Amino acid sequence: MIALSLAEIAEVVGGQTHDIPDPSVRVTGPVVRDSREAGPGSLFVAFAGERVDGHDFAAQVVEAGAVAVLASRPVGVPAIVVADVQTALGALARHVVGRLGTTLVALTGSAGKTSTKDLIAQVLQRKAPTVFTPGSLNNEIGLPLTALTATEETRFLVLEMGARGIGHIRYLTGLTPPKVGLVLNVGSAHIGEFGGREQIAQAKGELVEALPPAEESGAAILNADDPLVRAMASRTKAKVILFGESDEADVRAENVRLTDSGQPSFRLHTPSGASDVTMRLYGEHHVSNALAAAAVAHELGMSADEIATALSEAGSLSRWRMEVTERPDGVTVVNDAYNANPESMKAALRALAAMGKGRRTWAVLGKMAELGDEALAEHDAVGRLAVRLNVSKLVAVGGREAAWLQLGAYNEGSWGEESVHVSDAQAAVDLLRSELRPGDVVLVKASRSVGLESVAQALLETGAEGEVSAR
Repeated sequence: MIALSLAEIAEVVGGQTHDIPDPSVRVTGPVVRDSREAGPGSLFVAFAGERVDGHDFAAQVVEAGAVAVLASRPVGVPAIVVADVQTALGALARHVVGRLGTTLVALTGSAGKTSTKDLIAQVLQRKAPTVFTPGSLNNEIGLPLTALTATEETRFLVLEMGARGIGHIRYLTGLTPPKVGLVLNVGSAHIGEFGGREQIAQAKGELVEALPPAEESGAAILNADDPLVRAMASRTKAKVILFGESDEADVRAENVRLTDSGQPSFRLHTPSGASDVTMRLYGEHHVSNALAAAAVAHELGMSADEIATALSEAGSLSRWRMEVTERPDGVTVVNDAYNANPESMKAALRALAAMGKGRRTWAVLGKMAELGDEALAEHDAVGRLAVRLNVSKLVAVGGREAAWLQLGAYNEGSWGEESVHVSDAQAAVDLLRSELRPGDVVLVKASRSVGLESVAQALLETGAEGEVSAR
């Protein structure tokens, strides 16, 4: 963060200083909410959670070098006391972003946000210093904490914005007003909470409504292949740039194909030229993500060749998102267990099918959460797709939703041992350890709450020990 005195911070957040001998002392380190990350010059933000109260760590963080605590009550050490810590954190982020003059890029969508954010960051870093959201810290706490890591040297600030209801993105754009706004898609993620796709579109479109007009360099990057996203053009005064495979897209892909290993390759077309891209990531769904990143980068002044080179060299920065690891025995484990919704689940299955040509493929799948009344139909559809894609074996893990996955596979034509329902992650590990053989490809995917990453980790540990069936 840019160096601010404790007196300045207190004024910005509307707080009172307590036990601060010298209010002119500056915060020269990071703003943190985890006491373990506190260090010299830092500011510790004390949130009172259900199980842990950050205020209890006040003395510890000051001893570690923090200059003060942003708190909701006096804590016996230097502190700025405010009525609401979350509101104060947001106000501080808004102030710092306003002072920096950094070009702020915000993105949202039902699927692919984190992967696309990582691509955008890796492309823009080729042009100038870039700060971006780590992992999926895209809510009212993670977003301002990310913004506060920007410094005077930061040229681009790339922020992922999540939403679980109407007004959430409007709130986030109020904390960190974007100049460039990207909407990827409107899918089924959290449809149970929103109530329908139209409501999801209403919420996601709040991003483009927050953009400055075109004459002030506002730019809305919209998916030409998603009708609900494309319709958001009417909700903004910003310049509209379309991306996608549509002929009408300003930034588009032609000659899309997958390599033998399942990595997408295509010809990238931009308003200023064209260039070839072969990605290191896996799955055709990354083409849309790459086009979105390319549209952002082109709007910010990069050439087609520069963008294509950066996209071809970009990797996965966030864990458990199509992480591909080959064991010494030749078994390939694809860990995509960070989260799941119908769109991302289907994309992962298609990637598995492409990667597994000529090899046995395993889809270890679990519950997709927050689908409401659509849950049965969506799990059934995923099970059916696994059969249509000729996945060798579906392992459905968990309770009712897993049973629906298997039922869909059965109704589509799976029989015998081609699909199996197991109770939990350990049962899945036991099954796989007994039946995997060299050359198999295993996809592991479910909503985060299911914790299926433990299956992938166990399989990789098994491979390291050299324990695998010789069948």
